[in-house]
Amino acid sequence: MDRMIWTAVSGMSASMARQRMIASNMANAQTIGFRAEVMQFTPMTLKGPSLEARALSDGAVRGASMAAGAMIRTGRPLDVAAQGEVMLAVQAADGSEAYTRRGDLAVSPNGVLVKGEGLPVLGEDGPIAVPPGSDASIAEDGAVLVHDRANPEAPPQRIGQLKLASRSGSRVEKGLDGLFRVAGGGALPGDAAARLLTGTLEQSNVNPGQVLVEMVEAQRLFDMRTKLVATAKEIDEGGASLMRING
Repeated sequence: MDRMIWTAVSGMSASMARQRMIASNMANAQTIGFRAEVMQFTPMTLKGPSLEARALSDGAVRGASMAAGAMIRTGRPLDVAAQGEVMLAVQAADGSEAYTRRGDLAVSPNGVLVKGEGLPVLGEDGPIAVPPGSDASIAEDGAVLVHDRANPEAPPQRIGQLKLASRSGSRVEKGLDGLFRVAGGGALPGDAAARLLTGTLEQSNVNPGQVLVEMVEAQRLFDMRTKLVATAKEIDEGGASLMRING
């Protein structure tokens, strides 16, 4: 009886965590460059004279699907889409270096090149500042070019280089802020051979239809485990009633 309840409660906790993950994926189905979150379950067993049979699983979001999303042509000079295993380096809210596939770049009011959520995009020497009175664009190799509005006939000037990092050979983990970081700390090396699709955005790799099916399955599994707890209660009450009759 104890083993049945323990198993059911452990499963209910895992189902709730999975439903939260699926809800997050569903909410970000239209977010540019979003990577669908993936649950990882770790089996756990309580050790002790009478607890050996009490096994449970610890489920948490520790990774993401790195499958490519659909590419949408926008024609906007600051929209870029990374190809292959390349990621854009950005400065996270805590000042650390993190990585993203979101490529809807813009120039902030204070002249810093940022991604869609407002985080500074990193270049070879840190955040990239765009001179006032100029229009910025991104080349295929990640070079940041500016065009002087006062002299449109002048050739564009290179003011920086986006840090295009490759995750090949390195393990990256997705944080609660949606950014990727190197597992165990550190930074990814820049990839000189990396190329971007300019005037293009990569969409979320979440499949809305599949996510809906997963949510229904997760809810049904949670209901089954809830019924298992109710069944255990009925069996326990039935056994207690028989003991009272026999007594």
